[in-house]
Amino acid sequence: MAEIHELSAVQLRDALRSGELSARQATDHFLDRIDAENPHLGAFITVTAEQAQKDAAAADQLHALRSRDGGALPPLHGMPVAFKDLTDVAGVVTTHGSAALEHKPALADGALPVALKAAGVISLGKTQVPEFGLTAYSENRVAPPSRNPHAFSRSSGGSSGGSAAAVAAELVPFAPGSDGGGSVRIPAAACGLVGLKPGRGLVPAGESTGDPAQLVVAGPLARSAADAALLLDALVPCTAPHSAGRQSAGRPAPADAGYLALTAREPRQLRIGISLDSPWQAVFPFLPDREALDALADGVARLEAAGHETSAAAIRYDNRYPGAFTTAWTAGIGSARISPQREALLTPLTRTFRRRAQQRSAAKVNESVGFLRQFQRDTITQYAQWDLILTPALAQTPRPVGWFTGATHGGGYWPAAEWAGDADDDYRKQCEYAPWSSMVNVCGLPAISIPVHWTGGVPGSGLPMGIQLIGPMGSEGLLLQVAAQLGF
Repeated sequence: MAEIHELSAVQLRDALRSGELSARQATDHFLDRIDAENPHLGAFITVTAEQAQKDAAAADQLHALRSRDGGALPPLHGMPVAFKDLTDVAGVVTTHGSAALEHKPALADGALPVALKAAGVISLGKTQVPEFGLTAYSENRVAPPSRNPHAFSRSSGGSSGGSAAAVAAELVPFAPGSDGGGSVRIPAAACGLVGLKPGRGLVPAGESTGDPAQLVVAGPLARSAADAALLLDALVPCTAPHSAGRQSAGRPAPADAGYLALTAREPRQLRIGISLDSPWQAVFPFLPDREALDALADGVARLEAAGHETSAAAIRYDNRYPGAFTTAWTAGIGSARISPQREALLTPLTRTFRRRAQQRSAAKVNESVGFLRQFQRDTITQYAQWDLILTPALAQTPRPVGWFTGATHGGGYWPAAEWAGDADDDYRKQCEYAPWSSMVNVCGLPAISIPVHWTGGVPGSGLPMGIQLIGPMGSEGLLLQVAAQLGF
């Protein structure tokens, strides 16, 4: 058998269920990898080795019991995962990536750990995030930055950057992330992973406090479409809306009706619209890097070779979008409970957007949310001319660590004096780096990042670059099918 970390998530699931591997074997193996790799990767903020080993022992006892009585095991029995450090896990500190908060253990699990622990997973710890999940890079003042496993000088993206780095470096087989403006798809693209943002309302979990526009949804980060589908099956209840094929007329879904089963089937022939248009262009004019255009061309060639029809899609976006999105996106930070004497510990970007959010009226926030709902209707109407919309996943290659903030470092995390960048310049860089992400959250649509290209020309050589496919509501299964059809 291959090394445990080299198994796909589906293969590891099968080995754990059959008893070929014990949960304790798998847990200890991944903990050893974290111990060896995390010091130079920065993927984990907290490792909960002792609790993980206890949970693995309990999982092995359950396996022995079910072997005797013939009972069913949970679907992700013994599977190691990690949760990004915006998510409460009982008994573990949630830092939210902020030095301005008092770091106390959470009293209870959040919705995402509740769902996945019920499915049988074993949590190995908490992964690196930007402060309050606000940015497209995972760097903060509480722990070393999360680095890209393909080039340690580069960022793993954000805000699910630590989770993406952990999956790409094979420290966990897959991981849940949360996406409010690209926070699953951006790090997936940066780290060469499949990253799926489900449609609004499909997954009943995610960090949604202070989210007036309902932007945030949880979704899987994985090394393949099948592995992402396996995790999505555990996240989505069979009674969820838009879970086509999983539940019908109140009857239980058949065993072969999950997302994993869908990835084994060929999708129908699709009409795919190709677009470089972005709602950020009016405020932040940008030109995609050659590597982003190469990835797009590679994606088009793969899709056409698979039998799909592609054509140019000219999408018109309202130029009021940037201000409205920024108002809604940063509304929650204005009401975060931070004592006045600790506000100086916030990063420059967080501190700036917190001050602006506190100066806005509730009426202004409501006006922005109302505009975004109209933007959603107008954009979805345009997208409906095609089955899927295709864009590059990112406009630039994965950025160097410290590039957004102007920060310097000496190998560890950065104290306040070394965060030299301007908040507005930081934000502009992020919007130019990932200009095709946030409008998908505003529209509430599913989207997937697929790693179709490498700057070195050979998979694993150079830096990964991806494409993004955006589908209509309920198309999560179709997006996963297409990713699997393309060989991912």
